[in-house]
Amino acid sequence: MATTASVKKRIRQAAKKSARNSARVNRIRTFVRKVEEAILNGNKGDASEALKLAMPEMHRGVSKGVLRKNTVARKLSRLNKRIRNLKI
Repeated sequence: MATTASVKKRIRQAAKKSARNSARVNRIRTFVRKVEEAILNGNKGDASEALKLAMPEMHRGVSKGVLRKNTVARKLSRLNKRIRNLKI
């Protein structure tokens, strides 16, 4: 168990950071899910609007260190490709 004050503080900081990061990831997942639901419904307009809202959230995840840059680029590319292939 932690005995020094610095280790106790580190534990508190890690718990805070972990909660913040998991909240951010969950928020990103929610935005991506909205895009995927619009794609499944075949609604190209709603899907592209949802993607426009999801894009900055995903990029913010990269800048905060929650997601990797290439992962976000790949996911956005695939979502965009699926939207482009939808019939109007």
